[in-house]
Amino acid sequence: MKHLALALFLAILIHQQGFPIHVEAGDGFIRTRGVHFLLNGSPYYANGFNGYWLMYVASDPSQRYKVSSVFREATSHGLTVARTWAFSDGGYRPLQYSPGSYNEQMFKGLDFVIAEARRYGIKLILSLVNNYESFGGRKQYVNWARSQGHYLTSDDDFYRNPVVKGYYKNHVTTVLNRYNSYTRVHYKDDPTIMAWELINEPRCTSDPSGRTVQAWIMEMASHVKSIDRNHLLEAGLEGFYGQAIPQRMRLNPGFNIGTDFIANNRIPGIDFATVHSYPDQWLSSSNDQNQLSFLNNWLDTHIQDAQYILRKPVFITEFGKSWKDPSFNTYQRDLLFNTVYSKIYSSARRGGAAAGGLFWQLLTEGMDSFGDGYDIVLSQSPSTANVIAQQSHKLYQIRKIFARIRNAQMWKRARAIRRAEWLARNKGKRIGN
Repeated sequence: MKHLALALFLAILIHQQGFPIHVEAGDGFIRTRGVHFLLNGSPYYANGFNGYWLMYVASDPSQRYKVSSVFREATSHGLTVARTWAFSDGGYRPLQYSPGSYNEQMFKGLDFVIAEARRYGIKLILSLVNNYESFGGRKQYVNWARSQGHYLTSDDDFYRNPVVKGYYKNHVTTVLNRYNSYTRVHYKDDPTIMAWELINEPRCTSDPSGRTVQAWIMEMASHVKSIDRNHLLEAGLEGFYGQAIPQRMRLNPGFNIGTDFIANNRIPGIDFATVHSYPDQWLSSSNDQNQLSFLNNWLDTHIQDAQYILRKPVFITEFGKSWKDPSFNTYQRDLLFNTVYSKIYSSARRGGAAAGGLFWQLLTEGMDSFGDGYDIVLSQSPSTANVIAQQSHKLYQIRKIFARIRNAQMWKRARAIRRAEWLARNKGKRIGN
């Protein structure tokens, strides 16, 4: 009965708002139209997870079963999007030993991840570099340039220095043009990949005006799109506001790190917006109630801004609550997940801009060394796993209803075309006796 009521509501919404139900080639690529993701012409909503470790683990063939396990467990809970790293710069077991020099074993690990995601029906968001030192990041790129005799004073020169920008562009080009040794498909042609992410959580504290990061995103978005027009692109933002709408900056949790949710996402090559939210980190001295109040406001504002200002879809690409916090309890984590999920669902069922959420992070059993406090093993966290599965089911029902309505519209349209063709063929002919 509940699904019938939702179907009627969505049918009225489509009729009133001219909701974009379009016939498109069923090529499996996710695209955007207005504030919606579309998959094969139907609106697309997804519940998902982060698994930064996928390539790293898959680079060791004896450990690949963990990738398969996590995809299998994710699928059984209705999770259909995974966000992971397509970088590992310098250091231990790198993807990129040095600029332009690649580790084939690590690349084969990423090949395997993409092939396995395809097998389980999971779409991937692949991030191309880290803001932080983990897995190399900006710092490693700047150090590479220094070792070649370039004088750089700050890790923020990653965004400014033409040599460093050249290294990054070359990495982008290499990854996008990679020929997958398992699927025999170039990454840039593979619909298993939903989107590219320019950088995980860009920050540039040396230029709080935001101009440096804005110029970098514009340049790199243009570079990605010059190679790959098939895939969506997002910047990797946490969602902090900047000078584009100064009054919004009061919503920031005390950070001014040179990014701007509005200006950065307005860049034409950026196809959808992203938001991260960690109230337990950002407001660590506040109680759970204040943190939850912040989260509600943070999500409401970003979803509204995506809908009415950016006119692009928004994904909540990172959120979670750490069990390492001394006051942690599962109820509070489930409450946080339910808060994020209910904001996404209420937007989605209205035909709004919020299209899904990816919690940080999913592990499978036997991966304790990857635990960072935010990790969830579905088999060991039954109440949280249930919250996750319920959200997946609710978003799936919306997709199913939209697909049903779309099919009905296509059938009606086809019938109208057939009738028009019949009338044209029989024009002037006498029908019957």
